[in-house]
Amino acid sequence: MVTKNKDKSAIDAYHEGTDYQFDTRELPLGPWTSYSLIHDPKHMCFVLSRYKFCAKMLEGKNTVMEVGSGDGFGLPIIAQAVKTVYAVDWDERLLDGNTRRLSHLKNITYIKNDLNESSPDILVDAAFSIDVLEHLEPATEDKFLKNIIKCLKPQGILITGTPNISAAQHATPRSQVQHINLKSITSLKELMEKYFENVFMFGMNDEVLHTGYGPMCHYIWSIGVGVKPKFQQKMKK
Repeated sequence: MVTKNKDKSAIDAYHEGTDYQFDTRELPLGPWTSYSLIHDPKHMCFVLSRYKFCAKMLEGKNTVMEVGSGDGFGLPIIAQAVKTVYAVDWDERLLDGNTRRLSHLKNITYIKNDLNESSPDILVDAAFSIDVLEHLEPATEDKFLKNIIKCLKPQGILITGTPNISAAQHATPRSQVQHINLKSITSLKELMEKYFENVFMFGMNDEVLHTGYGPMCHYIWSIGVGVKPKFQQKMKK
C-alpha cells in the first residue's frame, strides 16, 4: 500500500527521500573513466549503454566472464544481472584498483590472465568483451579467441563489441593509434562463425542498438551461441 505524502512539506519530503543517500560511501572512478569525465564525459554514456546491452543479454546466467575488465566502470551493471562474474585482465594495476573501488560487489572474482598467452582455469555460461578485439595484433586474434572459448560450456555464449572499421575516419587520434585490428559487420561475423554454431549481429550508434545498414554503424556487436564441436572442451569439475 502506498502512503501519500500530501501532508508533508516539500522540504520534509526532500529530506526523507535523500538524506540516506548522503550517508552512502562515495566511490572514486578508475583511471580511464576519470579521463573520460574530464575530457569527454558523453563517452561514459556510450560505455554504460554497451554494458547494459550485455547485461540484458546475459541476465540470469550463473557464471559470466568479462574479457578485459579495464577499470571496471560497467562491472556493477553486469554484477547486478548475473550470479557470478569473473573479471579477467592482464594489467594488475587495473585489477588492484577494481578490487579496491568495487569492494561492495561480492559476486566478482578478479583474475590476472593474459588471454593472448593462456586460458584461466574456469568454466562459464557466457563471456563478453567490450572494446578489446580492436586492440589485438591480428596474428594473435585466433589464439586469443580459442583461449576464451576454452572457458565456455558447449552451449556457451560470447558477446563481442568493437568499433566499426567504417567509422575509423571519425575516431580520435588516441583511438586511431590503439585500434590496430578493426572489423566490419561482415568480417566480425565471419570470424565468429569459425567458432560458433550461431552468430547474431547488431549495430550501435551512440546508445541506440539496431540492425540497420552495417557500414553506417559506429559500433558493432556479435553474439556467438553454441561452441562448434571441434572447439568444445571437456567439462571441468
